[in-house]
Amino acid sequence: MVDNKSKDDTSSTVRSTETNNLYDTIRENYIRIVDELTKAQPQYTQSVSNLQLDYVSAVKNTIQNIVSAQKLLVNEKIPIVAAPYAEEFVKQSNEITKNTIRAIEINNQLSISALQAAAENYRTYNRTIDSVTEFTTTATKAWNSFINTQQQPFMHKQ
Repeated sequence: MVDNKSKDDTSSTVRSTETNNLYDTIRENYIRIVDELTKAQPQYTQSVSNLQLDYVSAVKNTIQNIVSAQKLLVNEKIPIVAAPYAEEFVKQSNEITKNTIRAIEINNQLSISALQAAAENYRTYNRTIDSVTEFTTTATKAWNSFINTQQQPFMHKQ
């Protein structure tokens, strides 16, 4: 049996294997980096959540202390002059609070919808990348097959 492989064919195969190893290594390294970033995500999310809860607690404490101090000051030092306005002030305060809460609810729903839309965009992006990769792979295989077919007459010189 005669070996029809030339030195160039062997060299080409070695280069092809080295190139495949290079791309496999690059892919694996990038995936390892993303996996490492992902490991810290639950701790990061919990830390942000804890910070938000501490912030809310501090704001509530501040409001309670400021209102208590003002209430004490008014009850101790200022005669009851504001009585005629108190009922209207309470009514307006309740209306402002109701409107603020409604605005917060709308803002929260908009934020959640925007996050859901962003997540859907990432899913669409992933499907698009898969489609483009499939198309590129198919086109590359077809192109390589065409090139190899065209080069066959020149490669087998006898």
